[in-house]
Amino acid sequence: MNYSVIVEVTLRPGIADPEGATIERALPALGFSGVRAVRAGKLFRFDIEALDAESALASAQSLSDRLLSNPVIEDAAVRLEE
Repeated sequence: MNYSVIVEVTLRPGIADPEGATIERALPALGFSGVRAVRAGKLFRFDIEALDAESALASAQSLSDRLLSNPVIEDAAVRLEE
């Protein structure tokens, strides 16, 4: 069975986020005020073939830990798409 997976990768708290900081500094010049604590991340969507939802999540988590994220500095949230 095919399952649609979403993996959201973000920097762990306390890790500098220069991309988020650059975006935050640019916002006032674009007319956006009051936006704080901008953090950038990555979102991956893919389909995975597995016997059941639990196996799909386990495979996606393993793939995320080994390829899509750096577990030392990033957190990865894996979920099945509805």
